[in-house]
Order: sequence, then structure tokens, then C-alpha cells
Amino acid sequence: MNDTNPEVAALVREKLLERSGAERILMASGMFEAAKAMILASFPAGLPEIEVKRRLVERIYGDEVDVEGFVAHLRSLHSDPAANQPAK
Repeated sequence: MNDTNPEVAALVREKLLERSGAERILMASGMFEAAKAMILASFPAGLPEIEVKRRLVERIYGDEVDVEGFVAHLRSLHSDPAANQPAK
């Protein structure tokens, strides 16, 4: 659904494109962090870290990500201390 007046949409686009790429990245990053904070605040307290990450990825990315594959990857990192080391 798009209920924005086309003239307003054009003005917003024009103003956005006047910003540098770095400014647009900072805006997007800030919006992502705000959305992430709202999602995290909706979770019950005390969830294990992997469950928090699973729910977060599921909520943000939905069907675009293999959530169970993501969780399996996280579990493999937690079970293999060498996997948590930076690449050399």
C-alpha cells in the first residue's frame, strides 16, 4: 500500500538524494537499530542468547533467511571455540 501523495514522495526522494552516501548509510543504520531495539523490547525477558538471535532474524528477515540453518550455525560457533577466533 502506498498512500503518499506523489508530490510529497518526489520531494522526500529529492531531499534524500541530496544527502551524501555516508549520510544515507548513517540514516539507514539508525533506522535499523531503532527497529531492532523495538523488536528486542517485545521479547520476554530471560531468553537464551541463541533464542533472542533466532527470533530477531525471524522477525527482521522472515522467509528470506533459513532461520533453522542460522541457528545451527550459531550453535556450531558456541560448540567449537576455534570457530570464534578471528581469521588469520
